[in-house]
Amino acid sequence: MSAQRQFAQITSVAPATGPRAALGRAVVLGGSIAGLMAARVLSEHADEVVIVEPDDLVALDVPGAPPVPRPGVPQGGHVHALLPAGQAQLARWFPGFTEDAVRAGAPVRPHASRFVFYLDGARRPPADPGVQAESLSSSRPFLEALIRHRVLALPAVTTRTGRAAGLLIEGGRVTGVRLTGGGTLDADFVVDATGRSSRLGDWVAAHGFPKPATQRMGIALTYATALFHRPPEPDVWGTIAVTTPAPGRPARQGGFTPIEGGRWTMLIAGYGDDRPGRDREDYRRRCERDFPPEFAHVVNTAGWASDVATYHQADSRRRDFTGLERFPARLVAAGDALASFNPAYGQGMTSALLHASCLSRYLRGRPDLDRPARTYFAETRVVVDAAWQTSTAADLALPHVDGPYPRGYRLRRWAGGLISAAAAHDPVVNRGLSRVTTMIDHPAALSRPGLLLRAARHALRDRQVRARSS
Repeated sequence: MSAQRQFAQITSVAPATGPRAALGRAVVLGGSIAGLMAARVLSEHADEVVIVEPDDLVALDVPGAPPVPRPGVPQGGHVHALLPAGQAQLARWFPGFTEDAVRAGAPVRPHASRFVFYLDGARRPPADPGVQAESLSSSRPFLEALIRHRVLALPAVTTRTGRAAGLLIEGGRVTGVRLTGGGTLDADFVVDATGRSSRLGDWVAAHGFPKPATQRMGIALTYATALFHRPPEPDVWGTIAVTTPAPGRPARQGGFTPIEGGRWTMLIAGYGDDRPGRDREDYRRRCERDFPPEFAHVVNTAGWASDVATYHQADSRRRDFTGLERFPARLVAAGDALASFNPAYGQGMTSALLHASCLSRYLRGRPDLDRPARTYFAETRVVVDAAWQTSTAADLALPHVDGPYPRGYRLRRWAGGLISAAAAHDPVVNRGLSRVTTMIDHPAALSRPGLLLRAARHALRDRQVRARSS
């Protein structure tokens, strides 16, 4: 089956079907979105699902108090995007989720024309309205709290405040988890959702299994986020600005979007030595100097609702479990423990939601639970490959990024340039590009001959116009 077809099945919002794998206790390591979604899926298969998380998940939800970033998520207070594919998965696993979020205060993006996109200073047409219609917009803590509330209300799900220190493995299968402090927790199935710094490779190596290979792409990204008070009916609800590198023009990215509480959250980002700091005046200068006028308008007319917070990410990384000859049974990884991308492209939360879809498909596919979960890892690789291809295609154009370059990179970059240029004028190409960047479609969809032909025709017309004007 092609990766494009597999991706379409993974992103389906049809109810889960197939026999349920029967489990006693399942343990999920990590209570972030990836862990919460894994627990949601496992609740349909296990008598008991225990989420092990260093943060006290129950104590996080204070009645009447707004959600705040968890201590275990240092980037939690920064801009996060829930792509349409992710929102569709939330509605699939939690019927009525979008309506609940709106009732709780999440803004619903109005017509796409009020969300502005700039590329290299030129205003581009908005993402296709059919793709972006009624997209939720909220902070990460707000969204995570809504998911957490739904998951912890499930009868099978409980939490344990603590941290995993290793695995119990017997006869080639995981039988439990070792906890810091010397305790253990028996398990029929374990999901590692401990994030970018996952120690799963070390844990399996301690039992004689090979570590998964880790691929890193250095990006040296630093971004700064601040919150602003948003007027009830602004002319522009949100803006994204991308500046690609060129001689005398460093790469930069920025964006602001409405969130709950009548606020905007605004992010500005740079690479390498171009590092925004926490000083408000520096933040203001950067908005005025480096970004379109909408940024300066917000920072100069809307009241500050927070201090400036910064976050640095050295690299994008992915772990390859598909190439392992040996791996413990009843053990999988999800979320950033599988792959962590450049956060500027907003793929993290949606990828975690699609990993939950892969887990459901695996557990309902009559698996032999006493053998490694190879079909699960094969399907999550399809998701990882799709997000990795989209984000690294842009990152590899950065002058300080030196690979690794995928096979066929030059051809992909050439085709991507054609598609991007044509999307500014052709609604059909724009829709196709929008569906890929929002993870509704696999990137292979942009290789359709008809779409490439439309893009090539636009390039030819542009070349002819330039020739006549020169």
